[in-house]
Amino acid sequence: MITGVIMAGGKGERFWPKSRIKMPKQFLNLYGDKTMIQQTVDRLRRIMPVENIFVVTNMDYAGIISEQIPDLPTENILIEPMAKNTAACIGLAALHTERLDKESIMVVVPSDHVIKDEETYIEILKTAIEKAKAGDNLVTIGIKPTRPETGYGYIKFRKMTKEIVNGNPVHKVEKFVEKPGYELAIKYVESGDYLWNSGMFIWKTSSILRAIEKYMPELHKALENIRENLDSEDIERVLYEEYSKLESISIDYGVMEKAKNVYVVPGDFGWDDVGSWTSIERLYEKDENGNVIRGNVVSVDTKKCIITGGEKLIATLGIEDVVIVDTEDALLICSKDKVQNVKEILKELKEKKSEYL
Repeated sequence: MITGVIMAGGKGERFWPKSRIKMPKQFLNLYGDKTMIQQTVDRLRRIMPVENIFVVTNMDYAGIISEQIPDLPTENILIEPMAKNTAACIGLAALHTERLDKESIMVVVPSDHVIKDEETYIEILKTAIEKAKAGDNLVTIGIKPTRPETGYGYIKFRKMTKEIVNGNPVHKVEKFVEKPGYELAIKYVESGDYLWNSGMFIWKTSSILRAIEKYMPELHKALENIRENLDSEDIERVLYEEYSKLESISIDYGVMEKAKNVYVVPGDFGWDDVGSWTSIERLYEKDENGNVIRGNVVSVDTKKCIITGGEKLIATLGIEDVVIVDTEDALLICSKDKVQNVKEILKELKEKKSEYL
């Protein structure tokens, strides 16, 4: 059996003011004709029924998920009492996928990524599933880098370990590396030995639970207690108590960097994690002046800008390398090189207890 786990608890702060606490980016339509989480579910539906898909989120987003994916069973929306990064999220989901089938293959994906070439993506996913089925293997999908990106983690793989599964290569992972500086990123890309870390994982439910027991004993202990109480009236209290004790750790750091049975399938299918407003440049065509424009915009002597709005007219004159995002109640104007720092605005708004968060 194949099961899907969608991680959908993120705040999407870098996409303010479109993305808000009550409606973060995974529930927005930033690319294509559906929201990002709807597109994610649609991709998984191609290889499994919706009854096998679980979405891990928090209480604030459960209602939105039910609205946007109405045929997803309510019991498949898994509520975390607090955010503790991806290791806890994946561990909790594994307790539910093992109830369907202890040897089920878990396909774990973020809820807010763009994938342009879905046919190739599905083929790569099938290769990863076959490798996961073949043994006690922890499999990830690595993206062939197209530029020296400093915003992604990288995966170094061993070329000599190549095997062909379903017509696609699978490599042993040598190591995971943190986000590099620009010079190091150039070396990674030029070497041909590194892939971008996509944050997508495929494994047997039993394999990841064994790995958590081995490398993350505290999380394992918490999961054991949660498992015993899944059907009890105390489950919410138990979840809260156990989560309160957990350290906030990613599955990459907690398991993948330590495990020896890790494999990567290289993929090239138009992937983008859409991390900030400048990502929009990679998704949409630019005009003759290098601008990406969406909405009612008149631009004069405007170059290399990202402008997105609605019906209200936005007029620009004599600007370059600027991001403008207009919503009904808030307007962002930001130089492109500062776009990663939008969180600083939110920090100010939080201090002022603002309604615009």
